[in-house]
Amino acid sequence: MGSAEVWALDLDGVMWLGETPIPGAAEATARLSAAGHTVVFCTNNSSQRVSFYQEKLARFGVATDIATNVISSAQAAGSLLSPGERVLLCAGDGAREAAELAGAEIVTHDRFADAATVLVGFHSTFDYAAMSAAVRAVLGGARLVATNDDPIYPAADGPAPGCGSILASIERGAATRAVIAGKPHPPMAALIRERFGTSGVFVGDSLNTDGAMATALGWPFGLVLSGNIGAADVPPDQPAEWVAADLASLVDARLAADA
Repeated sequence: MGSAEVWALDLDGVMWLGETPIPGAAEATARLSAAGHTVVFCTNNSSQRVSFYQEKLARFGVATDIATNVISSAQAAGSLLSPGERVLLCAGDGAREAAELAGAEIVTHDRFADAATVLVGFHSTFDYAAMSAAVRAVLGGARLVATNDDPIYPAADGPAPGCGSILASIERGAATRAVIAGKPHPPMAALIRERFGTSGVFVGDSLNTDGAMATALGWPFGLVLSGNIGAADVPPDQPAEWVAADLASLVDARLAADA
């Protein structure tokens, strides 16, 4: 790890918890950059446009030139769409942005029968009408794609239902399984390799998502205990090369080891 490389960092549970920045995280990205490493952010949260995360990172103290490097599961899902493809959205603004950039045609819920694909992503306004339109579209032959299948995410006041919880209701109703775009699945891995190369370090707060993403990429994994998992929850056979209380502690230890 002595040479410059890519450090891919999760957002929720690594950089922040909701609207609360995790102490030392922004400064840690600056130390990585100063040491010659490329810092990128890789999130399964598809609820917002990429610019939202870039601006939030900058607001929490991350340098602007670092904060621009954001990959979301919405972008990974967008890579699965084709120009002109009719897409029913059961998702937030991030998935809408990705679908629009892919050239897809967005169909409204009352036109569910016209959809070729249903795209599911996290959004806090999910309701029965959205679930019904999505299920009926899939039963009518539409493909089911989801930005991610994380059942929960780390909020400031504790774990909260994530995209996977929304997706489960649609999969159950339509009696099918979705194609998953985000971490740790192949579309996200392909997007990371395409934009940032084939070697690096992956840092996150989830063994099932971030740890599995590191394994899929063939990258070492740094597990931080500032989000989904605490020290008492780390299994003895976990795949992380490094475990630290938070990003700042992990970065300090790795930079010291490289010195």
